[in-house]
Amino acid sequence: MLRALRRPGSRGQVTAAVLLAIVGFASVVQVQSNDRDENFAGARQQDLIRLLDSLTLASERAEKEIAELEETRRSLITDTDSNNAALEQAREQAAALSILAGTVPAVGQGVVVSVRDPAGGVGIDQMLNGLEELRDAGAEAIEINNTVRVVAQTALEDGEGGVVIDGQQLSSPYRIEVIGEPNTLAQALDFTGGFTDEVEGEAIGGEVVVEERETVQVSTVREPNEPEYAEPSGQE
Repeated sequence: MLRALRRPGSRGQVTAAVLLAIVGFASVVQVQSNDRDENFAGARQQDLIRLLDSLTLASERAEKEIAELEETRRSLITDTDSNNAALEQAREQAAALSILAGTVPAVGQGVVVSVRDPAGGVGIDQMLNGLEELRDAGAEAIEINNTVRVVAQTALEDGEGGVVIDGQQLSSPYRIEVIGEPNTLAQALDFTGGFTDEVEGEAIGGEVVVEERETVQVSTVREPNEPEYAEPSGQE
């Protein structure tokens, strides 16, 4: 190593420098390790026990805090999920009630009922029977002649040359668009003594055509009626 150090710029000098650095680093680490060992070696047994107990208590406190934080996190996640589920359920209920109340447009599978009445014999009796048959079959949204949205509060009257529904004068041909299960709705109108049978009978001589469709658009909406007497009771 001495010869390598005397030759300037030699590869041996570089190797020697590296070896000296490694030896120096190892010596420092060893000294520090010996100092720590001597510190613990010189400590009394009671001091070591107290130190160990202190470390144990600190570890237990840290584990307890971690467990509490994890429990808080789980609780927050559960509360958030519950709130989101309740909010989603409320939105679904509001959407369903809006469709039933006729305050929003609706789309879905259903039927289109075309009623031709050349003699003008279809009145509120026949129309009301037809609407009730559709409702009983699960109709979720009903629109007539792209003018009137039929809901629970819909009123029918006989008019000149047709039927007055919610104050709107309608006349033949009638086009009734209904959202619901298509086959069930179609069957509801086609039975002995039912709407189709009555309209196509000799007394009226009309024609009823029912088309089952994958998509029916009900675009007419109603303004919501403000209750005059009723108000929420505050009870669930």
